[in-house]
Amino acid sequence: MAAKKKETTTEAAARLAQPVLEELGLTLWDLRFEKEGSLWYLRYFIDKEEGLTIQDCEAFSRAVDKLLDEADPIPQSYTLEVSSPGIERELTRDWHFEACMGMEITVRFFRPVNGVREFTGTLSGWEDGKVTMLLSGETEMTFALEEASSIRLYNDYTTEDLDIEDDEGE
Repeated sequence: MAAKKKETTTEAAARLAQPVLEELGLTLWDLRFEKEGSLWYLRYFIDKEEGLTIQDCEAFSRAVDKLLDEADPIPQSYTLEVSSPGIERELTRDWHFEACMGMEITVRFFRPVNGVREFTGTLSGWEDGKVTMLLSGETEMTFALEEASSIRLYNDYTTEDLDIEDDEGE
């Protein structure tokens, strides 16, 4: 009989959170257990189809904090953080790529490609750990996931997209 694989901290934290996510109509975008300096952080990145509110984060945080305290799956002390993955969310899982097909992404590589480390284009393919993006001029670029230090949704932050009045109140 094979030995059962021990559940990781993030697997345990995700399992405990699942009923709360379902009850509140939320999706777990990502979950990280990270050490920064001498401190540990358990970070839930949650989302909701119609848009996440601070009240959603607060409700999830209160409920999952209670479950984590009761189950006590993490031996060391840590800080619980709950937030949205943000407008420039990082794509890390298979379903992220599938859900974001056709969207603009920015890819940062560990090593420069033709002297350039960062590219922006349209996500056009995802298969077997390979990402394909369409760059300007109809050029396709395909690379292995492990070649990229980060892949994020792109947002150019133009003020045309914002409802802001100019200095003269126009």
